[in-house]
Amino acid sequence: MTPVTSATAARLVTELFAIIDGQRWDELATVLTDDCVVERPGSPALTGLERISRFYRSERPIAAGRHEPEQVIGESDVAASWGRFTGETTQGQRVEERFAETYQLRDGRIARRTTYLHRRA
Repeated sequence: MTPVTSATAARLVTELFAIIDGQRWDELATVLTDDCVVERPGSPALTGLERISRFYRSERPIAAGRHEPEQVIGESDVAASWGRFTGETTQGQRVEERFAETYQLRDGRIARRTTYLHRRA
């Protein structure tokens, strides 16, 4: 396993957001490992690049949006980010969420992504 520098970690996370926001699904493999696991609130984990890609292409409840990270930090094999997401659902409803995410990194790509949303308890 190759350690990831903090600059590389920040670049990976920033590029992941750009790929998602730009709906460039064919580029997911450039930042996610083949066996990546994505955990999202209220949903079963998405395991494997093929499953993650299918989610984004045809199941994601967001039609369009933009991640606005306030901070991205990382070192060695972990990273974290937090910020705001604004967008629109496939039903035409406006979405604005504060988020935080943690990442496990392996060989220059993201192997696990876990999303936490800031909502009223």
